[in-house]
Amino acid sequence: MRPQPIAPQAAFDLMRDGAVLVDVREMSEREGGTIAGARHHPLSTLVPGEVTAAAGQAVIFHCRSGRRTTVNADNLRAATSAEAVFLLDGGIDAWEKSGLPVRKDKGRAIALQRQVMIAAGSLVLLGVALSVLAWGPFLAIAGLVGAGLLISGVTGSCTMARLLMLAPWNRI
Repeated sequence: MRPQPIAPQAAFDLMRDGAVLVDVREMSEREGGTIAGARHHPLSTLVPGEVTAAAGQAVIFHCRSGRRTTVNADNLRAATSAEAVFLLDGGIDAWEKSGLPVRKDKGRAIALQRQVMIAAGSLVLLGVALSVLAWGPFLAIAGLVGAGLLISGVTGSCTMARLLMLAPWNRI
């Protein structure tokens, strides 16, 4: 049976009765807030049968807006053997708008993926500006950043991210 949508307040009530809440967002997305007690199982790595629940225990999946869980409803259904499976209607955004509690971790650094985008964008902008204002060959900076992003996309390994992980604000 396909998972059914559930309103935030109904999901909250079901959680008080022992339902399992599963956050399928990627780790980098969780900086905006999390729901207390939610298990983290990113959709990108979720496999059939991964989400466990006791007999009679409902499972509720959520993402940011509800779209990702709706699109992947069949995969989420396969991820658990629970009989009652729900999708949080509107995701954590609707949960928060309903006035339900969301944990915010204000002490964390910006997500590494965003740091990479900020650094790459800054380097491209700097290279283009310097090539226009000072010396044409500075345009190579933008080309090198583009090549690095291409290699990162193809190989799945990002050198800039590895370098940024060494920054003091990213140390735990």
